[in-house]
Amino acid sequence: MKRAETIRIDMCLRDSPFGPVAVLWSGERGVPEVRRVLMSWPGLSAGEAAGRIIPGAGVSTCRRIDDLLDRMEAFLNGGDVVFPLDAFRLDLCSAFQRTVLLADHAIPRGRVSTYGLLAGRVGNPKAARAVGTALAANPFPLVIPCHRVIRSDGSLGGFQGGLRMKRSLLAMEGVTFRDGHRVDAERFHYGKPP
Repeated sequence: MKRAETIRIDMCLRDSPFGPVAVLWSGERGVPEVRRVLMSWPGLSAGEAAGRIIPGAGVSTCRRIDDLLDRMEAFLNGGDVVFPLDAFRLDLCSAFQRTVLLADHAIPRGRVSTYGLLAGRVGNPKAARAVGTALAANPFPLVIPCHRVIRSDGSLGGFQGGLRMKRSLLAMEGVTFRDGHRVDAERFHYGKPP
């Protein structure tokens, strides 16, 4: 019986205005590729979360990973950054999740969509909950801007970095709020919610 090869997964951390961000990456296919991006939550840092997911992950980096982290840091400091997806292991996601993530990636800065509109975009208008589940498990938050997807009533919904971070990211992108907590969006990406 042949022994399964162990894949070496490394971690790289970067501080941000929202707490540390961790990137789990490997070079298993000959080039450095990101397997997961983790953000800090209230009470749980990205480094601690990474240690729970991959106990004993090596701490190292390389030019490609440093460049990606530089872009993430610029994004979290308010920069208008679009992330190319060639360095991210989307192939590790299910076909449905990959479709949702790609549609979400196309939502431009300063615009929002809803779970229902995104479901319609991926060909299943009744799959708003499934879209929400796919985004809740987004392995690449920030890169795939799931903070730009909200509920049809304008409320924020969920976000891996917490609702305070989601609201801050949207405000940083120029999205305004009414009544202090609902997105006041004139232009929805992928249409207008019912």
